[in-house]
Amino acid sequence: MASPEKKPLVEEARGERTSGFIRWFGSLGPAVITAALVLGPGSLTVSTKLGAMYGYQVLWIVVLATLFMMVFTEMGARIGMASDSSLLTLVRRKWGSPAAVLIGAGSFLITSSFQAGNAMGTGIAFGTLTGIPAPLWTLLFTFLAIASLFLKNFYRFLEKAMLCLVGLMLASFLFTLLTVRPDPAAVAGALIPRVPEGSFALITASLATTFSIVGAFYQSYLVQERGWGRENVKEGVRESYSGIFCLGLISAMVMVCAAAVLLPQGIRVNSVVEMGKTLEPLYGGTATAVFTLGLWGAAFSSLMGNAAIGGALLADALGWGSRFHGMRVKGLVVAVMLIGAAVALAFGNAPLELIVTAQLITVVIVPLIGTAMFRIAGDRTLMGDLAISAVKKRIGGVGLFVLYFLSLYTLGNLIRDLFG
Repeated sequence: MASPEKKPLVEEARGERTSGFIRWFGSLGPAVITAALVLGPGSLTVSTKLGAMYGYQVLWIVVLATLFMMVFTEMGARIGMASDSSLLTLVRRKWGSPAAVLIGAGSFLITSSFQAGNAMGTGIAFGTLTGIPAPLWTLLFTFLAIASLFLKNFYRFLEKAMLCLVGLMLASFLFTLLTVRPDPAAVAGALIPRVPEGSFALITASLATTFSIVGAFYQSYLVQERGWGRENVKEGVRESYSGIFCLGLISAMVMVCAAAVLLPQGIRVNSVVEMGKTLEPLYGGTATAVFTLGLWGAAFSSLMGNAAIGGALLADALGWGSRFHGMRVKGLVVAVMLIGAAVALAFGNAPLELIVTAQLITVVIVPLIGTAMFRIAGDRTLMGDLAISAVKKRIGGVGLFVLYFLSLYTLGNLIRDLFG
């Protein structure tokens, strides 16, 4: 009599474990989109160059940047779940319309300025694979991204597409890592902060590309687009950490693989073909093709995600809402894509004046965005029991210090370049 009673209990426990995993896997979405749009061609290039030039020595910067990104992405998720109002609406209530418009318009200009690089990235990737001129691919993928925006369930399409692209990159570098078997002691030793001579600029670039405050800000919109509320807080926080962990893991694996494969060969990484050699231990002669496909995935995900951020935030700042089903929002997202494609086709990349303008805007806007998120996430009047904890406040405070440091560093370089 005892055994028939135990069997259902065991089956029920197994069912609970299975359903728990399914719920976790099914919850992956908003932060995976954030991770995919942050993991662009620039971040892949920087991670590869750091590994190829300095080995494992600067792996610590990926860990630090990922930690900051996790905390600020959690802030974005909590803000999105704590209120039916958007984050820019909360900014407008707390500091007035000028602050909201400044963040929204600044985000639109930044994403438009750097969209050319994402558009060119898709073209260069498929141009390398096929031999067909890159501009034709740039045009094709831009219009494909625009067409996808008008799908009935664009958010769901974006979510699934980003999950597949991140999965492709994660699997490729994971299996390469298992193939090359880097020295565990050397990797562990790289977690001790050090700055090799000549590495500071690349370290700063790595920190900036992984710790994307605009991506974390947009997380609040993504959880609302998915329909999550206060009842989903545990799921949302867990998902935020899972998605950004994937981002950090890919960046770390890219760097470690480059250190194990490219550094011994003295390859400094000056082309897509050289970057592709990172995967040779796993894919052999097809390594460049596989890496290029991953590079296309990073570029295409950023192409769509970057435009979605710029268009949605400007629309919300202007009081038009931020949901993808709104035609005004779609129009602004399309505008970002077309600006990027036009600049890429006309100049081959973003012209210097546009890059300088984007950097100047970033210097002003990014610290303001981080400060606004930090203040709202810790405001118990607005957040209630979803306000961030004291520990997260301390980590976020250090992250803010880093944002201001990067802004001042960028401003100093711009002044030196312009007047030096």
